[in-house]
Amino acid sequence: MIRLLIADDEVLIRGALETLLGLEEDFEVVAGVDNGLQAVAAARELAPDVCLLDLEMPEMDGVEAAGQILRQVATKVIIVTRHARPGVLRRALSAKVSGFVPKSTPAEELAKVIRDVAAGKRYVDPDIAATALGGERSPLTDRELDVLRAGRDAATVQQIAERLHLAPGTVRNYLSSAMGKLGVGTRREASQMAWEQGWI
Repeated sequence: MIRLLIADDEVLIRGALETLLGLEEDFEVVAGVDNGLQAVAAARELAPDVCLLDLEMPEMDGVEAAGQILRQVATKVIIVTRHARPGVLRRALSAKVSGFVPKSTPAEELAKVIRDVAAGKRYVDPDIAATALGGERSPLTDRELDVLRAGRDAATVQQIAERLHLAPGTVRNYLSSAMGKLGVGTRREASQMAWEQGWI
């Protein structure tokens, strides 16, 4: 049996995946959760064979959750997404994700991808791969990206600093550097541009 964890904040989609994949004789859905933090906790507790993670989730996106899960659990991760922004695939592959598929993938094909990934293979949807190859590489450092990522949810520099365990002055320096590299005037614009490119 291939034990599956499914994480998606859209209840209908998660329910449909649980039902359709649960019909496969060699699959067992051991958990269904609706955000990245819950996915990390459930993966630690249940050690599934494959984690199917939605890209866009509250608390923590699928790629960030994948990175945490794969550092702590011997499992495989497949990212499922509705919109594949160019840099997201690079982030996912850097996090050691084994599969990357669109939500439009038919259930039979998704089941095959899961089996392949469980067997140690990798799979990236060809259209997503083509889009990623055409995207720009991020000019920002990892720390600048961390600050912009935290800034999408945090309202103030102080909140970003507390979340990342940095001094507020250090956060301001990273924000200023990122805005300069991206040629924008506000941290909100910098965060939005980085998000649209899939860098965060």
